[in-house]
Formats: sequence, structure tokens, C-alpha cells
Amino acid sequence: MAEVGFKKWIITITVITASLLELIDTTIVNVSLPTIQGNLGATLEDVAWITTGYAVANVIILPMSGWLGSFFGRKNYFLASIVIFTIASFLCGNATSLAELVIFRILQGMAGGGLISTSQAILLETWPREQVGTATALFGLGAVVGPTVGPTIGGYITDHYSWPWIFYVNIPVGILAAIFTIMYVRKTPRTGRDKPIDWWGILLLAVAVGSLQTILEKGESEDWFATPYITALTATSVVGVLLFIWRELTTDHPIVNFGIMRHRSFAIGMFTSFILGFGLYGSVFVFPIFCQALLGFSAQQTGELLFPGGLFTIVMMPFVGKMLNKGVPAQFMATVGMFLFFVFTHMLSNSTLQTGEGDFFVPLAIRGVGMALLFVPLTTLAISDLKGAEIGQGAGLNNMMRQLGGSFGIAALTTIIHIRQQGHRNNLLVNINEYNPAFNERLQGMIHNFMAHGKSMLDATKMAYAAMEGTITKQAMLLTYDDAYWLTGLVMLFSIPLLYLQPFKKNLKPVADAH
Repeated sequence: MAEVGFKKWIITITVITASLLELIDTTIVNVSLPTIQGNLGATLEDVAWITTGYAVANVIILPMSGWLGSFFGRKNYFLASIVIFTIASFLCGNATSLAELVIFRILQGMAGGGLISTSQAILLETWPREQVGTATALFGLGAVVGPTVGPTIGGYITDHYSWPWIFYVNIPVGILAAIFTIMYVRKTPRTGRDKPIDWWGILLLAVAVGSLQTILEKGESEDWFATPYITALTATSVVGVLLFIWRELTTDHPIVNFGIMRHRSFAIGMFTSFILGFGLYGSVFVFPIFCQALLGFSAQQTGELLFPGGLFTIVMMPFVGKMLNKGVPAQFMATVGMFLFFVFTHMLSNSTLQTGEGDFFVPLAIRGVGMALLFVPLTTLAISDLKGAEIGQGAGLNNMMRQLGGSFGIAALTTIIHIRQQGHRNNLLVNINEYNPAFNERLQGMIHNFMAHGKSMLDATKMAYAAMEGTITKQAMLLTYDDAYWLTGLVMLFSIPLLYLQPFKKNLKPVADAH
């Protein structure tokens, strides 16, 4: 039975806020890693486990979240996830060593997976079916805006306070969300208590998905298969995935119901969710690095650039929900969204070293509109055929695929950047020789400029070559980031045909989902 009036809105705000906490925490730590590294005396490779541990734990919990919600009761599981997430946030802020921080981040990631997955089901129970389009639009903001504003909030807190506060800010919000959950969220029966627990399924899921996520997070920094443990994890993930699928298809009480793959919309929706994650998280990963490493912007400046795009998403979301309710095909809206995302990446691929803050407003606004046209339609198409307990299972798998898509995107883009930067540098170095008039003219100009400031001929020549080296490095980086933008845009553009493999339906009702 749906809620009405104040209770409906307070539950909606509670669910969205709790989910937003988890979504922001996926990226809020990234800009603070150098500061944490210095304070805890860790290497950059070791401190990266702060984000890797969180992501691995999160993606393990997501597919089994539907089963956990039915076993413990949806309200109980949601409340426990909020409490554990809040306590883990406090422990993260109080950590005195890297090992402690990584352990507490893993705990935080496990709780975060529960926040995301159960929020969708609670929202569906709270809103009347004819109004769920508006609820979906409100809830979908978290998945798009959360990862975008995370680095902004993290950068501001790190610049003006200290890194523990990126975790402490979760505490008051978590306490309020827990109180409102106790007071207003309706209890659901524990339907899975009388069934045996699929312990083998849980173990195989943790091994398979955990190994895969670790490979994606650490592969590039560890030089992929040149590192023995990456090779071992690859073999483990392949065998683990095959055994897990076999187990879940043969047991009577699986923790992940692969039977829902019989729905064509959901099966194809898993791929489109993967692509959405690739574009969403990939672009959020590349753009801040591009602005800070190449253009010299601060973390706060970069966050301020991303903010208007988020506003466009916020403004567009309610209209997207209304258009779905009025019968506009989800495939058409998602097609426009994918094309707009390609336009966004194409515009950024034309950036130069002289590109200023004002040049990013239009492309980021286009991205904001595109993401609004992608998120709700793609989620609705994927889960539209599911009913009853299948919704929770489908939401968990859908969330996992979006998360894995983001991890694949970041891993692929990181590798492309590493490979292409060296290639572009080699191509540029061909022009650095004494027979190139343009190079000689540029070099002599630099030497005369340094000599005009009082440097000797020898020192001026050394400084000119050093400046030329810096110019080559920047140009190689610029061309590399252009390649990364192109790859992200083309993946989205070439995925449009997948949308039309899903059946068209009349009066398609939006379904709430996130992550």
C-alpha cells in the first residue's frame, strides 16, 4: 500500500539521502588520497587500496542484496546498512594506519551496497504506481550527481579542513536517516527465513566478483599480467564466474536468481547498464585529471565546473519521468541521451592548452541533459518486465553491471592514456631536430628570451631545452586525453542499436533504481 502526504515525502527524502551518501563516497576520497598518503606515511600504490577495497566490497554485496533484503526483512536490512555505514565512517575518520583505514572502507563498502539496493524497493512501495515517474526522477539524481559532486566535496573539505572530515560529514546524515527509517519506513516480512542459505553461492560470488573488481582497480598500476597476482586473480575470476553461474542455475534456493535473464528486456538491459556505467564513471574519472594535471585547475575549481552540468540533470529529470508516463518510448529518449553524450566527448576532444573554464560550460551542460535522458529510460527498460521478488534481484544485478561498467571504463581509459601518451610523445619527438625550421625558430626564441633575463648562453640553452621538453609532455598529454574522450563517446554512440533489441511497450512505467 502506497503512502501519502508528509510520510511519502519524508520516506523518499530519507531513501535518497542514504543512497546519496554511498554514491558520493565512491568518489569523494579520490582527491584526498595524496593528503592521506602523506599523513599515514604510505606509498601511492598502497593508498589506492582505500578506493579499491570500497569498490570490491560494494560490488560483491550488490547482486546478493535482493536475497539479503528478503532474508532479514527489507526495513531491517536497510536500517542495518545505514547504521553500519555511519559507524564505518566514524572509524575511517579515526583510523591511525593505512591497514585500519582500508579495513573500515571495506566495511563501509559492504554497507553501501545494501543502501543502494534496498532503496529502490522501498521507494516503489512508498509511491503510488501512477506517480512513480516523479519518484524515479528524484531518486535517479543520486546516481548521476553523486559521483560528479563527490570530488568537489572531497576537494573542498581537504583544502579547508582535514581529510578525516570527508568521513565525519556522513555521521549526522546517517543518524537522521536511521531515525527516520525507524519512524516511517514500513516493515516487510522475512520471506527467506525458512529456506536454506546458499553458502557456496555466497563464497563463489565473493571470490569471482571480488577478483574481477580487484583486477580492474589495480591492473594498470600493476602492469597487468606482468604481475603474478593479477594473473592469478584473472584465472580465479574466470573459474569463479563459471562455477558461480553453474551453482546458481542448479541449486533450489540461489542467492542470485538468474532465471530473470529469461526476460529479453532485462538481459539486454544488463549490457546497456554496463555501457551507462562506462560513460558515467569514465567521464567523471578523465575530466578532473585532465583539468588538474594539464590545465592546472584546483580540485575546487574542477568541482565548480562540474556543478552546472549536475544542475541541468536535476532540472531535466522530472521532465524525463513525465515523458515516460505520457508514453514517449524509452528507446527514443535513450538514443538522444547517447548522442548528446557523444557530442559532449567530441567537444572536449577539441580542447587545447589554452582552453579556459568558460569553454567547458556548454559541453558539460550537454552531458547533464544527456545523462538525464539516459538513466531513467535505461533502468526502466531493464526492469520493466520484472515483478515481485524479481525486482529486488534485478535491481541488484543491474546495479552491479553499472558498477562493473564504470570499473571497466576507468581501467580501459587508464590503459589507453598510458599507452597513447608514449606513442604521441614519440611522434612529437620526430619534429625535434636541427633540420626542422619551426623547431629551430622556437628554440632560438626561448634562448634569447632567457638571455634577456640575465642568463648565460649555456644556462639559457639548457633552460630552453627543458621548456621544450615540458611543452612536448603537455602536448602528448593533451592528445592522449583527446583519445580518451573519443573512446568514451564512440562506445556510447555504437551502443545505440542495443536499445532497439528491447521490445517497445505502451504505458511503460518508470522504475526506481540507482548507482
